[in-house]
Amino acid sequence: MTQSTTTFSHGDVVIVDFVYPNQAGSKHRPALVVSSASYHAGRQEVVLAGVTSNVYRSLPGDTRLTDWAAADLPRPSVVTGILQTVKRSAVMRALGELSARDMRAVEDSLREALAL
Repeated sequence: MTQSTTTFSHGDVVIVDFVYPNQAGSKHRPALVVSSASYHAGRQEVVLAGVTSNVYRSLPGDTRLTDWAAADLPRPSVVTGILQTVKRSAVMRALGELSARDMRAVEDSLREALAL
């Protein structure tokens, strides 16, 4: 069931109902909350980075997680440089939270990929 009033924090790993670009359906996928508390305070959306179990992937902005099990991910994973803004209501549930070490690595990768 979708949670419309739940709040999420930077670094939370969540399950999201991602709608396909052609609007022909959707799929439940893990994602990482990368938006801040101040962003959430003024908006009904959340900014997410995709999470994949394709650990052989190595593209700009991607970060292989060291502590994936601690974040309650079922298998070794990569946080991708693919960012998406979705309504909070698209977030199905929280899984866990990235370790501080993994979150720093993700932030560094995104800063580099986005030239921030």
